[in-house]
Amino acid sequence: MTKLKNDTFLRALLRQPTEYTPIWMMRQAGRYLPEYNKTRERAGDFLSLCKNPDLATEVTLQPLARFPLDAAILFSDILTIPDAMGLGLYFSQGEGPKFERPLRNEWEIRDLTVPDPGTHLRYVIDAVTQIRKALDGSVPLIGFSGSPWTLACYMVEGGSSSDFSLIKTMLYSRPELLHHILDVNARSVTSYLNAQIEAGAQAVMIFDSWGGALAHAAYHEFSLAYMKQIMDGLIREHNGVKIPCVVFTKGGGLWLESIADTGCDAIGLDWTVDIGEARRRVGNRVALQGNLDPNVLFSNPEVIRAETGKILASYGAGSGHVFNLGHGISQFTLPENAAALVDAVHEQSRQYHK
Repeated sequence: MTKLKNDTFLRALLRQPTEYTPIWMMRQAGRYLPEYNKTRERAGDFLSLCKNPDLATEVTLQPLARFPLDAAILFSDILTIPDAMGLGLYFSQGEGPKFERPLRNEWEIRDLTVPDPGTHLRYVIDAVTQIRKALDGSVPLIGFSGSPWTLACYMVEGGSSSDFSLIKTMLYSRPELLHHILDVNARSVTSYLNAQIEAGAQAVMIFDSWGGALAHAAYHEFSLAYMKQIMDGLIREHNGVKIPCVVFTKGGGLWLESIADTGCDAIGLDWTVDIGEARRRVGNRVALQGNLDPNVLFSNPEVIRAETGKILASYGAGSGHVFNLGHGISQFTLPENAAALVDAVHEQSRQYHK
């Protein structure tokens, strides 16, 4: 494999010295970029774009052509696993992801099986291989998956939800059924991420988008325990190189110490957490990723620079920080404001790495 020209992102995740704080943005290949919208139009729809390795490669590289980002992230969707299980993923205009066959009956739950990434998710694995080759060692490639709990939310609710009433009813009235779903999901995510690593992903991230919807004890039992199961089964070194893993629970600021206990290399923070306080709480156990409010990018370059400076100052001197947004970049963000953010991080962070 080609030697990396810029490994700042990987070194930061492993808390090794860096010359500056690296940055990438969640959902950095997306609708705020005109070139992405043109490619998506050619694909026909979002899912067709995800399932075409050539086009997935094209859009993965688009933000890197615009901005000097320190990492690329595979263009895909967190719901590829339940789609591969046969639940029939589709996207309604303006309504987000939905499943044709959500889990409503006990027999459907008992019949769930772990999909083979090499067969049922071949398009993702092929995209990883292609993207890694196209990057040609410029920056690292991040692979990812949804967390078992987050996948289960969509699988049971049939789409996004405001109150998670169906899955929480199952959680409290039939916990053994939910545990079965979560165990199958955890084994599926482990297999899926390992296949991405073997295909060329140099770091992986678990998106626990709905973990923050859980009560304290329920989070530990129904989300965190299964992410720990994944950590225990992940390939942590490939071809002699360590593969870092980031865990991101949106709304998970209460549980940073517990997340660090999973064995991950880094914790993703949403914008509600003070990163300096988070650093004090986790100490040297993990790196931190985050955590600018994405809505700051609706302002102007001066405000963006100021807010970026606050986060860098709060984290303070030393490595172990990967700058990111506290959630995905909005489709309504001006590309020039994203550029201002990347430049601000690279310029302002050097003083903290002397």
